[in-house]
Amino acid sequence: MAEIGVRELKNRTSEIVRAVREERVEYVVTYRGQPVARLVPVVDADSDERAWHELERLSQEISAQWQSDKSAVELLSEMRR
Repeated sequence: MAEIGVRELKNRTSEIVRAVREERVEYVVTYRGQPVARLVPVVDADSDERAWHELERLSQEISAQWQSDKSAVELLSEMRR
């Protein structure tokens, strides 16, 4: 993740925002060399919905092939003891 100082951000705001929007670049904004903020692209609602659909599909695929009588939560709980 690239770093950019507050002054440089002020001078190049349009260019930086365009890079974040179009190229999905992420920046750590610094003030006197110390990180103070992150500038990241907003998650697209459509891509977020596609991700949830993919997770649901994977969940169904795993469920169909699950061979244990115990749930994943129960198995993890036993492993942590």
